[in-house]
Amino acid sequence: QVQLVESGGGLVQAGGSLRLSCVVSGNIFSINAMGWYRQAPGKQRELVAAITSGGSTNYADSVKGRFTISRDNAKNTVYLQMNSLKPEDTAVYYCNADVYYTNGMDYWGKGTLVTVSS
Repeated sequence: QVQLVESGGGLVQAGGSLRLSCVVSGNIFSINAMGWYRQAPGKQRELVAAITSGGSTNYADSVKGRFTISRDNAKNTVYLQMNSLKPEDTAVYYCNADVYYTNGMDYWGKGTLVTVSS
């Protein structure tokens, strides 16, 4: 079994910052790509940012220059630093990880709510 636990969400004013963390635990041999997705009310889940095991990153156009994804492989943890937050960033943010144990599988956290007030 593999568990992903997110933390760091909350309420922040527009222009503020939050840092999300996601710890992966359980049966892990290696973790390949890790990422953050978000789902706003009435909208589909979308990719926010992703990072490979080697550190290559990609971002949604809407967050480029404001959000930074990073990972600590020793701690099986991925982070999302969110700066200059906007009301349209309000969503539930989900952590995703491609975990290899006996085979590769995709896992999701339960999500953490980020609310940005105007």
